[in-house]
This record gives sequence, structure tokens and C-alpha cells, in this order.
Amino acid sequence: MARDERGVTAQSADFATWYNELVIKAGLVDRGPAKGTMVIRPYGYRIWELLQAELDRRIKETGHENAYFPLLIPQSYLEREADHVEGFAPELAVVTHAGGKELEEPLVVRPTSETIIGEMMAKWISSHRDLPMLLNQWANVVRWEMRPRMFLRTTEFLWQEGHTAHADEPEARAEMELALDIYTTVAREFAAMPVVPGRKTPGERFAGAVETLTIESMMRDGKALQAGTSHYLGTNFAQAFGIRYAAADGREALCHTTSWGMTTRMIGAVVLTHGDDRGLVLPPRLAPHQVVIVPIMRGDSAAAVLAAAEELAQSLRAKGIRVHVDDRDQTPGWKFNEWEMRGVPLRIELGPRDLAAGTAVLVRRLGDEGKHTADLATLPATVPAILDDFQTYLLTRAADFRDEHTHQVDDWPSFEAAVATGWACALHCGNPTCEDEIKARTAATPRCIPLSAAPDSGPCVRCSSPSAYGKRVIFSRAY
Repeated sequence: MARDERGVTAQSADFATWYNELVIKAGLVDRGPAKGTMVIRPYGYRIWELLQAELDRRIKETGHENAYFPLLIPQSYLEREADHVEGFAPELAVVTHAGGKELEEPLVVRPTSETIIGEMMAKWISSHRDLPMLLNQWANVVRWEMRPRMFLRTTEFLWQEGHTAHADEPEARAEMELALDIYTTVAREFAAMPVVPGRKTPGERFAGAVETLTIESMMRDGKALQAGTSHYLGTNFAQAFGIRYAAADGREALCHTTSWGMTTRMIGAVVLTHGDDRGLVLPPRLAPHQVVIVPIMRGDSAAAVLAAAEELAQSLRAKGIRVHVDDRDQTPGWKFNEWEMRGVPLRIELGPRDLAAGTAVLVRRLGDEGKHTADLATLPATVPAILDDFQTYLLTRAADFRDEHTHQVDDWPSFEAAVATGWACALHCGNPTCEDEIKARTAATPRCIPLSAAPDSGPCVRCSSPSAYGKRVIFSRAY
């Protein structure tokens, strides 16, 4: 396969191998000792911290409060909501022994927290004055994976999970939509991912939900990735856990609840959306180092060049830019390749001749016509705009790629051709048996019914029965 000693397999040769090699070689992650687990390395964790900080800020601005709930949940809690336990049963990790003894009741390692939070909401809510209850948790969860892939599907992963309780359905549905809006904005503005917000078909809904909203994004191999979901749970969990309130007129009623989450799979999504054969390509707003300065130090000029690099770094940091000066004892060429692999948006090269001329060499990770020279004194003023332009460029590039690989189809041969390389927008009958047949023949599943799609109707692309959703459905192979 096409790869050099420090590079990665070309995407065109084997996309899956390219991804698996890149997340390791770029220093994002390593494999954990237990099947399907991962060790998130500092460079990868910093990406998560940046995403987490932005999400947390937006969640709190909308009135939600952070809390923390136990990792271990009594198995009986999950069994109270039938669809929920059935949906998660194959993924559960269960503790049966502790302290050298068999437990009277097995404990489930948290796969999600609707049940334990529902139990506590029932204790905390008694009156309409307690509503809405708007909670968020930053936590780890465990879902046993048979075919793990770093960040995308691992046995343990990190996420935030919002859980809210409301007096009625309209308020709860508005909350579900609010959460999706937060995810859509963060994905587009910070990860430069042109996600498509939509509704899941009944067969793709969260276990126990009345309705699930999703944001779907296209990766550079044409597959879809679910990047965040938001669920209206109706009164299903309220009924199971007794989450009731006394209305103003004294009437007792069940609460309407929601849940919603975004996970560390977003790191994998960024890799798959923007990366190329040279390595990662990181959007500036999520890059641990937005700028790396490589001082080219030779002989007697080394000290002066390094001092100038540090001075430039301080000036850029004063502008709020995350800067790293690479003064390691390696060749400049080695460093250039290293930071290309690690996806740094902007590299600044500074050598003795540059310093003498009062200039520096700028290299953008993508989309630039090679290196160009810039005035050293004006860099602190111009670099922020360069980074903003690069952020916009990545979003536009990803959107163009998605649009080029998305096709409206009305017949089965066209459908098969579309999902082989990207997305098919097709009419569908909504019959689960038909969905299963499509998946069996093409590996494609209904990703979402786009919220912004125009009304449309007609025969199902597979079975010719009348379409069910009043819109076209996006079908794709997916991660």
C-alpha cells in the first residue's frame, strides 16, 4: 500500500486502514488493554476539551445545570421501561460480584442515564414550580462493542447527556429541538462539519423514545456519521419511574422528558471529514495548536532566531491564538512533516534570512498556493483572519464534497449506485421490512428525514408502495 515510513496508507488504497493508522500516528489515541477500550492521548483529549468547553458554555447559557449521577445502576431500573432495556440489552456490561461476594441485584455499568436520572427526578419533582428541570451530565458510558473502532465505536466513551423534565409535550419538543440546534451550531461553527439536521425513522429511534432528531454528516469516503442526537421521550420514562407533578389547579400529571447527547466520536468525525493522505486537517477552532512556529536555527544565529520565534508566539497568544514553538532537536523537514500529520492549521517558518529581512514564511495546511512570505511585524494582526478564512474554507470544502456525493434517486439501480459512493435521497414506504431488505442488499440505512427537505411524495424506491414521510429520506452506509 502507498505509504512512507512515517506516513499513512492512502485513502484511495484503503480508507479504513488510513483512519486506523492516522489516529494512532497523529497521537490522538492508543488502544486500551480491555477489548474495545481506548486511551485518549493529550493531543486528542485537548480537542475534546475545546469541544466540551464550547458545548458546556452553550448548554449553560440555555439554563441547564451540570450534575453527576452514579456509574453503576441497579439492573431493575433498566427493566422498568421495556423498549429501553430491549434496545440496550446486547450492549450491557453487568457487575455480578463485588467485595468478594455475589450481589443480591446485578449492577449495570451506565450505558446511558435515563433510568437513574428518572429515579432521581421522581424524588425531586413534586410541583409545577419544579419544572422545567434542566440537567446535564459530563460522564463516561459503557456499551459493549463487538467491532470497535477508535473514537467511532468503543466500549467506553465520553459524552455529555442532557436530561430534562417538562409540564407538557410542546415544551418538551421545543427542548428536543433546542438541543439539536446547539449540536448543529457547534458542529458547523467549530468542527466545520456541514451536518444535516433531521428526524430518525421509527426503526432508527433511540430505545424508548417517541421521536429522535439527529445531525448527520458525510465523511470523505461517502459514508454517513451520526454526530449527535436529541430525543423526545414522551411520558414513557415518567410512567416507569413515577415522575409526576401537581399542576396549578391541583391536578396530578406525568412529566414529559427529553434526553440528548454528543460524544467523543466527534473527534473521529473531524478526522474523517477533513483528513487527507498527509494526515489530520484540524479546524482552527478545535486545533490544540492553531499555529506552530518552526525556528530554523543554524550556528551563531540560533539564539536570535529562537528569541524572535518566542517573541512572535507571545504576540500571537496576546491575540488569543494557541501557539506552539517547536524547538526540538530535529530537522526542519522532519518537523514540517510531523505538524502536517498532526493537522496544524498554520505553520510559520522563521530562519536567519527571514529574520534579517523582517519576514516569515507561512504555510496553510490546505487550500493555499504553497508557501508565501509575510511581514513579521504584521503577523499578530493578520494571523487571526488567516485562521478564520481557513475555518470557513474547511466548512465549504466539506459541504461541496457532500453535495457532489448526494443524489436524488427514483429507481433502484440509481439508488444502489448512489449509496455505493455517497448518499441517496429517496422516497420510502416506512415499512421496517423494506428498510431491512434495503440494508441487506446495500448495507445502507435511513439516516434521517431532513428537516429542511421540500415536501415530496410518490412510490417507494424499493417496493413501490406509497411513501410515508411526505419528504425524501437520506439513505447511506454509516459508521
